[in-house]
Amino acid sequence: MASSCRAILAMCLLAAVLCPALSRPRPFTSLPVDDSRLASGLSYDFHANSCPNLQDIVWPIVESAVLGEIALAAGLLRIFFHDCFPQGCDASLLLKGTNSELDLVPNLTLQPRAIQLIEDIRVKVHAACGATVSCADIIALATRDAVFVAGESEVFYFYEMPLGRFDSKAPASSSAVFDLPQPSADANKLIDSFKSRNLEPIDLVALSGAHTVGKARCSSFSDRFTSPRGDAAFVEQLRDSCSSDPNHLQDLDVSTPIVFDNRYFSNLLEGKGVFTSDLVLVNDSRTEWGVKGLAENKWWFYSQFRDSLVKLSQFQPTGGDVGEIRRNSCFATNGQSDEEGFAASA
Repeated sequence: MASSCRAILAMCLLAAVLCPALSRPRPFTSLPVDDSRLASGLSYDFHANSCPNLQDIVWPIVESAVLGEIALAAGLLRIFFHDCFPQGCDASLLLKGTNSELDLVPNLTLQPRAIQLIEDIRVKVHAACGATVSCADIIALATRDAVFVAGESEVFYFYEMPLGRFDSKAPASSSAVFDLPQPSADANKLIDSFKSRNLEPIDLVALSGAHTVGKARCSSFSDRFTSPRGDAAFVEQLRDSCSSDPNHLQDLDVSTPIVFDNRYFSNLLEGKGVFTSDLVLVNDSRTEWGVKGLAENKWWFYSQFRDSLVKLSQFQPTGGDVGEIRRNSCFATNGQSDEEGFAASA
């Protein structure tokens, strides 16, 4: 019965239509939580009084969107990572205007629909609760929910996301944005980058598993053609697809691209990773064991991905000004319009 339901869901996602009969209420059973281990200022019940129905507002919006377009799960994950990694999870990524992070090369291919979905959720949340919830918290919740919708719900436990973040008053510096790990990065660069964000090699491996959904443009993995790694026939297949269509969008998981599962890791062990940054995880002793373990045990992958995502979500900016809660738009600081500029350092 479960396999039949997954097959129906897969067909619905392929057709990119919403199936009301398959819509699920927000799952209330969650893993035990412990506030004592959270970063300063965050808690699991931060909005219990200010917006008690917060998660019940976010869940149906995200579920409907992701069931209609599975690519939004990948889009939200990428927004979450690209926002948190440069200077902490503060929604600085969403600010438009002069020095906007959205105008920098690493962010040019972020999904506009996923970005707009964050703002659409903010409108609904603030209509119900007032300006009490930050755009940064909305990004975190929407990403958590999108992964749950795209995953195998019988093994992917729903879990709480720590909340209480504030929104940045300015974009991150360009140097911080360009410190985002690139698809051509080697193992040393990846491990060092994650370590600087208090993340271990196993966090790197688990979070790379987000590539189980999503697509990539040929330009992002063109280095594979000059320095072939992995399965030679697979590299030729990638080359042929890109040669025939320069705008080709390649599935990052060549086995189950519309389901959030652990097949990505099995692909890596077969030499079928799309990015160089994927394949290097198999060839370094600090990460290889994680790839093998997560490929063999989907339960471990789901629990480790959960732990690593929550861990990354607690990476916070340093300094005295914690920011604000954007009242009018996720794309502008309070007192500014979407079109007005910012003065961020380069």
